[in-house]
Amino acid sequence: MSITSSIFREYDIRGIFEKELNQESVTKIGYGLAGKFDGEFVAIGYDARSHSPQLFEWLSAGFEAGGKRVLGMGIVPTPVNYFCNYHSVDMLTNSSIEVPIDLMPSASVMITGSHNPPEYNGFKITIGQAPFFGEDIYALGREVALMDDVVQVDDLSIINIDANTHYINYMVKNFAHLKGMSTKIVYDCGNGVAGVVLPQIFDALELDTKGIYIDPDGTFPNHHPDPSEEKNLEDVKKLLAQGGDIAFAYDGDADRIAVLTQKYNIKGDQMALLYSLVMDKPTVIGEVKCSQVMYDELEKRGSKTIMYKTGHSNLKVKIIETGADLACEVSGHVFFKHRYFGYDDAIYATLRMLELIYEGIDLDKELDSLPLVYATEEIKVETTEEEKFVIIDKIKELLKNPPSDFPHIVDIIDIDGVRINFEKGWGLVRASNTTPVLVTRFESTDKELVKYYQEKIGKLIESAKSRS
Repeated sequence: MSITSSIFREYDIRGIFEKELNQESVTKIGYGLAGKFDGEFVAIGYDARSHSPQLFEWLSAGFEAGGKRVLGMGIVPTPVNYFCNYHSVDMLTNSSIEVPIDLMPSASVMITGSHNPPEYNGFKITIGQAPFFGEDIYALGREVALMDDVVQVDDLSIINIDANTHYINYMVKNFAHLKGMSTKIVYDCGNGVAGVVLPQIFDALELDTKGIYIDPDGTFPNHHPDPSEEKNLEDVKKLLAQGGDIAFAYDGDADRIAVLTQKYNIKGDQMALLYSLVMDKPTVIGEVKCSQVMYDELEKRGSKTIMYKTGHSNLKVKIIETGADLACEVSGHVFFKHRYFGYDDAIYATLRMLELIYEGIDLDKELDSLPLVYATEEIKVETTEEEKFVIIDKIKELLKNPPSDFPHIVDIIDIDGVRINFEKGWGLVRASNTTPVLVTRFESTDKELVKYYQEKIGKLIESAKSRS
């Protein structure tokens, strides 16, 4: 049976259960990953999808055939999986397993399809507290394609751990000062895995909460678990309108968050502005889709800003490289190094947002005070996997001698696609690393200019497509 190379993506491994992620491919992936680190232990957890436990068995068999010991986490949010990379094995197991007291897991794998349709699943991989992505994943794919059959392990010797409880206790301890705060909180777990830890944290902190779609269900019977889509927020908005002060919603594996007040749907770049209010001139990393307002306002406060590539793996690596305090994506990935470990965690981001309210910060008032800009949501242009990066290169060529009626270009940022800065705004075209589309976004202080930038860059894209 051939193994489909397309399951090996920029940030993770992802495919359809049994068709692409089958016993052969998954066992070989586990065996191949076992050779990528020297340590003894790998922690593996999974999301609410019905086929996740089966993938866990196949993946574990591959790791054990490769000489590794598997710490079985059961159903956990992705942030809990990351959390295990920063805590000793003896602390996680609470058992008589004999290991050095400071020995950490050397790697972790989260089995999740995130917000993809129910038939999908995949693996987010961490090795040595750093994401395993990009060329490392592509190289693994090439190795797996050439691999002989893996000798099957007859009896798996999984070491079961209760990482959720350790994580819950950590959060309750570190946010004990929020205990009993009067803010009326509503939230939507989207039938994802936020529901296995979030209600317990809220209860332990004696917070005034009302949640919906808490029970994990990998068929996602109520709505698709993608809080970046407005249509998926309708139910939590209704709950908020019934007397809530703030609302939270989560994606399928709880590494992405939506935050809503009675007035605002607070995007990730706006969250960064709010979170940084209680930090002393932090260094903040944003992606190329972030509003210019975020960068300008942070710089005015004396903070340092870094614009970087989109993608959770890219931003985690950049935090490690720069020692930044905070990073964000517009879509709701928020990464705290300030008082935390530097990965994207929607549960932790929830508590930090509540902490701002506890400190007396009026979220709506802070957002009201920001300069007014007009921006589009992400607009996607369909293309093919083969053509998308070629088109970006063609656009760069065309911009060297743009059309006579093209808006005046101030400068061009090409760290991830092309972000074209104009006198009163900007436009972005980048190739998605996960789907066969170009992603565009436009922003200006003038509402009409947003349409103008979109029109002119749209024509540039069409011209590039015709030449690719």
